[in-house]
Amino acid sequence: MPYLGGEEALRELRRALANPHVQADRLRYRAAVLRVIRYMAQGADVSGLFPEMVKASAAADVVQKKLVSLMPGIQEYLQQPLLSGLRDKASYVRRAAVLGCAKMLKMQGDCEVDGALVNELYSLLRDQDPIVVVNCLRALEEILKKEGGVVINKPIAHHLLKRMADLDQWGQSEVLTFLLRYRPRSEEELFDILNLLDGYLKSSSPSVVMAATKLFLVLAREYPHVQADVLVRVKGPLLSACTSESRELCFTALCHVRQILGSLPGHFSSHYKKFFCSYSEPHYIKCQKMEVLCELVNDENVQQVLEELKGYCTDVSVELAQGAIFAIGNIARTYTEECVGILTELLGLQQEHITSAVVQAFRDLVWLCPQCTDAVCRALPGCEDAIQDSEGKQALIWLLGTHGEKVPNAPYVLEDFVENVKSEMFPAVKMELLTALVRLFLSRPAECQDMLGRLLYYCIEEEMDMAVRDRGLFYYRLLQSGVEEVKRVLCSPKSDPSLGLLEDQTERPVNTWASEFNTLAPVYGRERWALVAAHQPAEPSYACSPCTDTGNRDTESLISEGNKEVLKVHPDTGSLTLIPDVYLTAEQFEKTWLSLDMSCHLSLPWCGTVHPDTIQTALHVVHIQTIAMSKAGVQPWKAYLSARDDTGCLFLTELLLEAADSEMQVSVKQSEAKPEALQTFISALRTVMGTVAGLES
Repeated sequence: MPYLGGEEALRELRRALANPHVQADRLRYRAAVLRVIRYMAQGADVSGLFPEMVKASAAADVVQKKLVSLMPGIQEYLQQPLLSGLRDKASYVRRAAVLGCAKMLKMQGDCEVDGALVNELYSLLRDQDPIVVVNCLRALEEILKKEGGVVINKPIAHHLLKRMADLDQWGQSEVLTFLLRYRPRSEEELFDILNLLDGYLKSSSPSVVMAATKLFLVLAREYPHVQADVLVRVKGPLLSACTSESRELCFTALCHVRQILGSLPGHFSSHYKKFFCSYSEPHYIKCQKMEVLCELVNDENVQQVLEELKGYCTDVSVELAQGAIFAIGNIARTYTEECVGILTELLGLQQEHITSAVVQAFRDLVWLCPQCTDAVCRALPGCEDAIQDSEGKQALIWLLGTHGEKVPNAPYVLEDFVENVKSEMFPAVKMELLTALVRLFLSRPAECQDMLGRLLYYCIEEEMDMAVRDRGLFYYRLLQSGVEEVKRVLCSPKSDPSLGLLEDQTERPVNTWASEFNTLAPVYGRERWALVAAHQPAEPSYACSPCTDTGNRDTESLISEGNKEVLKVHPDTGSLTLIPDVYLTAEQFEKTWLSLDMSCHLSLPWCGTVHPDTIQTALHVVHIQTIAMSKAGVQPWKAYLSARDDTGCLFLTELLLEAADSEMQVSVKQSEAKPEALQTFISALRTVMGTVAGLES
């Protein structure tokens, strides 16, 4: 055997690691790697085997991967070649080297970021190769993630705008996204930027169009007429995306169309036929299109839209057919007579799923539109024979109990349900039957008295479900208190048209969702996306109203802000920037807390148990640190929090949840009297706690 660390030993190990027969044998390959690690542990210089060891890490053998990871000093072998690669003449080498820098720093874990390397990457933003420029942006975003990502100042923003024409579609959409972080210094600069980007609203790439649209909407936050003009101009590209062969693109475009319709009702009304469903489309796209059609209905197209939806009601897909029926029910709130006629006609088909959906639509309709109650009641007889599902039974029973005085055979239909109550599988149906029969008893006592007694006896004496039994006992004791008391409790209004006004969303300003455009928020929905985002790194805020330039910014260095500890993308007097990773000890917190006066006290709604890990994670996302927190299940539950903004103002918070309370008490103390900052901090805290409360309930 050659002596330890000699050239012959390295050559032998290199031959073994490169031998295809050794690589094909898992145990032999692992043994060769183990020999390298053993030599390294004995002090031998095995740096010459680094390329072979990197290749060995690509094996499927987990043990071998861990052995390779033991080879120390990997960073020192990577940094110099990467730095050389950043200055290489070949653009392809520079592209790979930039991405390698991000990979290297990710491998370093929590080590301090090399400022020289960051500055080198910032300088490469002026590289002649457009792919290198985009790669630098992505690499800096990854490397500076804890500091808030890459900083886009005026020189960088204008340089990227000039290079847009050189980029491919992927690069353009990336750069447009990064430009959201730049705040124009004046109104003139704002419109110069918009004029430069105007052509990208007509790009053949949907991703570029969407990114450019979002940038326009965010930058023109104070100019609603500009926002409206932009949404008119992107109508064509969005309609093309809605008919794309790519199902994912089509679904996403439909979600964004619905988002736009929330601010501009009828924006796509003249193109309503574009949202008619195709036979080959998947179910989720058809459902989105039906939702859009409901929002596009007007006096001119209502007949065509209803005829189209009527055709979907007999689709072989039960879910799609019921969705179309519910869509007609939604349109019926505005065009009642036409829709009730179609729904009544569908009852004649005697199809179980169709009848169930129609009855459910009728239930919602009579609550919001009492003028159609008589027509609905005339259509109900005979429906009971075709309904088998729980939701349909509950809807029919509710209608018969609430409006039974207008349905001649209502007591006899409910009697059939009472006769079969022992075989009824759904407790919700039994509880609905109890309520309906007691209500109908008040208007038609002679026909309902006997069956009501039998139902109460069964529910109290024989029923195994405790919820049903308790409901039966409640009504039994209520009836003992007298008919007048029953009427006072149960005879609530049979309809409430005002709820229809509440459900119809008022026109939302574009600014309420501009920052969510071209994200997953329209796809998931705002509430669901808030839950997802609460566990992800916070995105920099986009404050885009132009302001006057307070100084000469033309001399700013391209990398002057590359290594700031705290990133604040758009400074203004009404914003708040909390510094990450600033901790207080328990002793410091207690001493400071006792020395400060109370700045604010409020109550937040809370239901269910407390999960400390979830709360701590969500607070950490917005840079609010946890000093101490009670364990799950402890009563009363307490938590102590701290945060500091970029001006040095300290926010100390106490959370208190008593055992019997449904509200969480929040007490906040502030080291400096800053009402606007305090209000912003409380708003952020309220948002986080509200999101977590919704997640845990």
